[in-house]
Amino acid sequence: MTSRLFITSRIRDDLTMTVKHLSETLINQIAAGEVIERPASVVKELVENAIDAGASRVEVATAGGGKSLVRVTDDGCGMTPDDLGLAVQRHCTSKISEDLDSISTLGFRGEALPSIGSVAKLRILSRTGDADSGHEVRVAGGKTEAVRPAAANCGTVVEVRDIFYATPARLKFLKSDRAETGAITEVFKRIAIAFPQVRMALSGSDRTTIEYPATGSDRLARIAQVLGKEFSDNAIAIDAVREGVHLTGYACVPTYNRANSLQQYAFVNGRPVQDKLIFSALRGAYADTIPRGRYPVAVLSITIEPAFVDVNVHPAKADVRFRDPGLLRGLIVGSVREALTRDGDRASSVGARDMVSAFRPEFGPGTRRFGEGGSHRPHGAAGQANYDPASSAFRPHEQSSAPGFSEYGQGTFTAFSGPSARSDATQALNDNEAGADAGFPLGAARAQLHENYIVAQTDDGLVIVDQHAAHERLVYESLKQSLNSRTVASQVLLIPEVVDMPEGDCDRLMAHSEHLAQLGLVIERFGPGAIAVRETPAVLGEIDASGMIRQLADEVAEWDDADGLKAKIDYVAATMACHGSVRLGRRLNAEEMNSLLRQMESTPGSGQCNHGRPTYIELKLSDIERLFGRR
Repeated sequence: MTSRLFITSRIRDDLTMTVKHLSETLINQIAAGEVIERPASVVKELVENAIDAGASRVEVATAGGGKSLVRVTDDGCGMTPDDLGLAVQRHCTSKISEDLDSISTLGFRGEALPSIGSVAKLRILSRTGDADSGHEVRVAGGKTEAVRPAAANCGTVVEVRDIFYATPARLKFLKSDRAETGAITEVFKRIAIAFPQVRMALSGSDRTTIEYPATGSDRLARIAQVLGKEFSDNAIAIDAVREGVHLTGYACVPTYNRANSLQQYAFVNGRPVQDKLIFSALRGAYADTIPRGRYPVAVLSITIEPAFVDVNVHPAKADVRFRDPGLLRGLIVGSVREALTRDGDRASSVGARDMVSAFRPEFGPGTRRFGEGGSHRPHGAAGQANYDPASSAFRPHEQSSAPGFSEYGQGTFTAFSGPSARSDATQALNDNEAGADAGFPLGAARAQLHENYIVAQTDDGLVIVDQHAAHERLVYESLKQSLNSRTVASQVLLIPEVVDMPEGDCDRLMAHSEHLAQLGLVIERFGPGAIAVRETPAVLGEIDASGMIRQLADEVAEWDDADGLKAKIDYVAATMACHGSVRLGRRLNAEEMNSLLRQMESTPGSGQCNHGRPTYIELKLSDIERLFGRR
């Protein structure tokens, strides 16, 4: 009781204290808490300043994960002695005057350098192109020394040592040198992708040197430098304009995906951003084409009038707000889907690479080579267990019969039967003239292996198709087209279900009520803090309407979309397609196999099944020749 009275007394005493103006050093340290989160933040701010200065070359050197040293050198326009003195003071900048609606530079707030100087030891050395010598200024823990002459090349060198030495509590929150180095590298890569015309280098005692030569206007070449040649091999170009908003960049084929979102890059007017709207739209564009828990790979660049985007949302400038988010989302989803429809069904280069690697395993000490006695069948690479179809998570459904193509408007199947089935199949393929299907992307069927894998010959290689996965996708797309061509049928609830939830969630859900009604979910406002569910999608059967509404409310709050319901309906369609497609063990003749190949070529999304796995793998002739040592 005494302790509580003491605390209450202290609070009352604080409330009666005189209001004071904080010192400039303390103000800068408070600002540094938002602007300078870790050494990577320092690198970001300094490299952006260098690019704003017109640099064609930027070099970054670090030590101790950036905690001991960050040095950024550029060949930009440099600063005069007067500029140096002002640059380390708060809210002094050369990049804007009075108008926040026309920001065209990466930096503009005038907070970075004084914030850094308040928590670290800062030294800036600079020289303009028309000056005979350079000058330097030093700031340590918020204390600024006078500007003085110093030898310098044209451009600017900013050196930051002992970050957070003036605020030791912040220093304790930094991660290991390795983790901080990784964060710096990621920031460096994002800026490098945004500015291919700038030569960039990153070095330090704790890493090998990373250097990206300038590629001029060739953005894809710079992306390949940063993300590897595999990106360019699997990338699809995007170039679209809608109402003055220009979207360019590259989205990779769905079968080229990752376990996290680290290879999703977004830029707004050249500024690297981490924007929920953009990444949500990207997720929607790849819906039902990649496996759950996997992420697409893409680099998207948005050019928009500065007045239509607010970059002054947060001091770190990583978040932005768009005046018309619906326009931007529609542009991204529509453009990426159009690109995937146009060119997204080609096989990922990773599949061919993995296939070649599987043919050429690394032999270990316990691996028996061919011809070394015993069985002539080598073990899998790295002790990999043999495939067991009975326990595999990816085993096909074990149904001996399945509807033919005719049931879905896809042609007709005729099963092989009798003791001469294999010879009949062989004869049918032999009868198929060698050039009958030449020129088709997926080529001409030549064989069926293990009653599930179609081998087709193309002009420059061969294709192996998983017939079950491929037909599953064809049926799924047919069902989706049927669903999308009209409003989804709904079932009227005998007694409407009333779901109580916060008023804000109700407002957000009702904003999407027309879209939800097209999907068979009819909702109405039931007072200020409740939603009444009148109808639910018939295809979902008996569902927990309350749980679904709450889940949709959470989704809208986080992503500003209600695609969760559509995903549920698509899941039902995918399940129906899985059970309605041709099964493993179904023997096909040449005509049926070629029919399947032609339908795949004309069906969007046929490069992967409903679960996101590839439906076919392509081997180029060069890959095959490499296996036999011809290359």
